[in-house]
Amino acid sequence: MSSEGGHARLSSDSKYSFDIVFIKRFLRLFRLMFPRWLSVTSLLSFFLLLLSLLEQVIIFNIGLLPSEYYKVLGNKDVDGFRSNTIKAVLLILVEAFMKSTILYVSSVLYVTWRSMLTVALHRRYFYDIIYYRLNVLDKAIDNPDQRITQDVDKLCNFFSLIIAPLIISPFTIGYYVYQASVRTGYIGPVSVVVFFILATIINKFLMSPVVRSVFHQKRREGDFRFKHMQIRVNAESAAFYRSGVTEEKKANQKLHDLIKVQHKLIRRQYALNFSIKAADYLGSILSYIAIAVPVFAGSYDSLSAEQLSALISQNAFVTIYLISCFTKLIDLSSQVTNMAGNAHRVGELFEVLGRLKDAQSEDYSFLEETMPREFLEGAADTVSQTNMALRLQDVTYGPPKSSQILCRNLNFQLESGINILVTGDSGCGKSSLLRVINGLWSSITGHVARGSKAVFYLPQRPYFTDGTLREQIIYPLRSDECVQHDDKMYQYLDLVGLKYLIDRIGGLDVAVDWNWYDELSPGEMQRLAFVRLYYHQPPFAALDESTSQIGVNIEEQLYRQCAELNITVMSVGHRESVRRFHDMELHLDGQGGWTMTPIRQDVINA
Repeated sequence: MSSEGGHARLSSDSKYSFDIVFIKRFLRLFRLMFPRWLSVTSLLSFFLLLLSLLEQVIIFNIGLLPSEYYKVLGNKDVDGFRSNTIKAVLLILVEAFMKSTILYVSSVLYVTWRSMLTVALHRRYFYDIIYYRLNVLDKAIDNPDQRITQDVDKLCNFFSLIIAPLIISPFTIGYYVYQASVRTGYIGPVSVVVFFILATIINKFLMSPVVRSVFHQKRREGDFRFKHMQIRVNAESAAFYRSGVTEEKKANQKLHDLIKVQHKLIRRQYALNFSIKAADYLGSILSYIAIAVPVFAGSYDSLSAEQLSALISQNAFVTIYLISCFTKLIDLSSQVTNMAGNAHRVGELFEVLGRLKDAQSEDYSFLEETMPREFLEGAADTVSQTNMALRLQDVTYGPPKSSQILCRNLNFQLESGINILVTGDSGCGKSSLLRVINGLWSSITGHVARGSKAVFYLPQRPYFTDGTLREQIIYPLRSDECVQHDDKMYQYLDLVGLKYLIDRIGGLDVAVDWNWYDELSPGEMQRLAFVRLYYHQPPFAALDESTSQIGVNIEEQLYRQCAELNITVMSVGHRESVRRFHDMELHLDGQGGWTMTPIRQDVINA
């Protein structure tokens, strides 16, 4: 879910740089990616290090091949040429194998890291109702769905591409510094190191603006994607309004905001790319400058032309490869900035989820052992009566982070056999009362005491997950958590008039690739929600306008079935037809006041 309102609450651009904040966030992610010394990712990384070091040995021998060819060709040595060619082919085949294996291991690490980070995020995101607080109430960060599904993927992908060069760089640089100093004296390695230090300092100043732009580009990408997802999910509703022109303008505005950020990113990347490419090409001639000093100084005057050519080739390879080791690190700047931008977004999501979990643990006790986690209504005191679901004592509530009061000092209890109807004008706080009872919202004052019996909730808009018809009925349980009662499912589907779904789909367990919201009408969705209610058969249920899209005759059948199953209901409703199925009316006047009065069935029946 996009949370554009949260954008203003984000701190300044300086929060997202290649700085100490990035290092701290990345180290937290690093500990999740490498949980133990002998974890799969640690062992794969050690294996990758070994492969990379072996590859450097192969590359060193391949780099010396040209000097060997200079010798055999200069001396017209046919046998030497033949053996050198066989050696070259074998080394090239081994190098191809090594590179392919390194790429494969890096890809396995990428996929494994993505799985580990995503599972860790899921554990925090789906902890109780954290996902609700993050998407609806808190909105401290933008697009958590994009951060989980896309930013984690890109972070792990970029890191898998740079980890091998980063791991072997200290070893290869140390080795080739030694080789260059032996062959060219101190001038070669010193000049290369000084050149690299200067390039690194320049790139450091150019990388931080790019990191910030990558961060903001991801945010705008999420906003743009969410706009199209919004249209896809609500296509029919928008079509009734013929709102194509309006939505086109809104989508184009999201695109404009994204393109604006992308242009800024491109401009900042331009300077960074110029620095990287300049370092690459300047480094290529630096090797010859370093070699030229001993050559012009006469250090090699005693060598023949063939020997001098071979020596220059060897020295050039060593110096050039030393420069290549440094320039590879410089070239990684672009990938590091992309990784840093994604690391900021993923790390920030972990921080916010941790903060929300800590705040929730302080304010609520969601994990009582006596109640299934899926049905927990929120934190509060408990009541000892086995026939009581909850008791509200002097509860005052209103929207979170708002000074508006919807109801003051509310007192009532929901006990077995007494159905309560909550009435009032739109916006008076009826659905908000269910949110408070459920624990989605906290009350301003007072408290909600709960009994040992769970309350099953049917929200205004029924929720359907991806999966089979059976999975919709048993939700929020999984197939391995419940006893399969196919006969009851068929019976309840027939009762609510949805038996044709069996023939339409092909069975309870036939996988479907459609979106249930697109395939079912609002009335069908509400009736299927009642099938779910009957299947679970809880002692208490809270129904929020749950029959608003259903005809009066079917509505009567639904409420009578609740009575037969001994389900005590607390209903939010406007329709006069639902009054006869309730014993008490809780009326909210929208000004903070409330009344609780009996419903006279004799008057209704008359």
